[in-house]
This record gives sequence, structure tokens and C-alpha cells, in this order.
Amino acid sequence: MHERIRNLREDRDLKQEDLAKVLNCTQACYSHYESGKRDIPTEVLVKLAKFYSVSVDYLLGLTKQRNPYP
Repeated sequence: MHERIRNLREDRDLKQEDLAKVLNCTQACYSHYESGKRDIPTEVLVKLAKFYSVSVDYLLGLTKQRNPYP
């Protein structure tokens, strides 16, 4: 999961600071999400899925299908 959120961010040429603003957290907090040092709360997973237009299952590594559910 952590690698997927990093890859999605890097694919869009965004900085950790950019995502921290979207999630209303600090850059250090977001960095801990990406590194796996901190579990990602459900509400943050939902925000990330909406931001990237992917399913939460994709973020969790349960599917390779990026598309969100209809």
C-alpha cells in the first residue's frame, strides 16, 4: 500500500507537501504514511482514493485494477 501511494504521487509529479495539504496533515505525517511508519486511517484512504480516482482496494493492494467502482 505504501509503495502505491508513493508511486501515484510521483506519477503526478507532486511533492509530499502537496498531499499533506490535501489531507490536512503535516509533511512529516504524510511521509510516515508513505514509509509505512504510520497506519493510514480509513478516512485518509478514502480521500486518497478520491484524489487519485482509484479504488481503496487498489491502494490496499487487493487488486491491480485502478478504476474506482461505479
